Amino acid sequence: MKQYSALTLITALAVCVSQFAHAQGNKEAAKFAREGAEASKNQDWNKAIEAFRKATDLDRKFAPNLAIAYQHRGFASANEQKFEDAIRDFSEALKINSQDARIYEQRAAVEMKMNDYDKALADYSEAITLKPNEVRYYLYRSYIYETKGDVKNSLADTERALKLDPGNAEAKSRKARLEARQSLNAPPTPIPSSPRPSPAATKSP
Repeated sequence: MKQYSALTLITALAVCVSQFAHAQGNKEAAKFAREGAEASKNQDWNKAIEAFRKATDLDRKFAPNLAIAYQHRGFASANEQKFEDAIRDFSEALKINSQDARIYEQRAAVEMKMNDYDKALADYSEAITLKPNEVRYYLYRSYIYETKGDVKNSLADTERALKLDPGNAEAKSRKARLEARQSLNAPPTPIPSSPRPSPAATKSP
């Protein structure tokens, strides 16, 4: 998985700040949200999640910040090879925000590391539903299909990737490999037998 850039984190925190500015009527929730934003800035995800959970319990407008905190902690856990913890956090983030293709992608990447290819396939399919023009989702799903020996579906996803990005080197390489594999596994073409001579042809004139 790719690392989050500093810009991503700053953007996430900017959302928090924006919400604080518009927090009308629940000062206690805004207080917890500020604590969560500060903890996020320090990458103390446990503290951030706890603070944002309290803020969300008091005011649902802070739920997106809680999803972001779960997502960041899941990413950190994945980097530390704590895959089950990462899966749990990404799943919690998706309970709050099921329309974020990036979270499905992150969870799928961890599932692939755990060799749980069926779940990874399902997550990439969700990501594709949300972002049907994202080339890399087709490439990842194609890779999983190829790993599972499903040449037909792998080739179909590779073709979709090439339709979106005709010059994609990975897709072109995979297509050539899959087509070669497909031709090797194709049943042999039957050799037509020589036609038998008609009875009339075998008789003497």
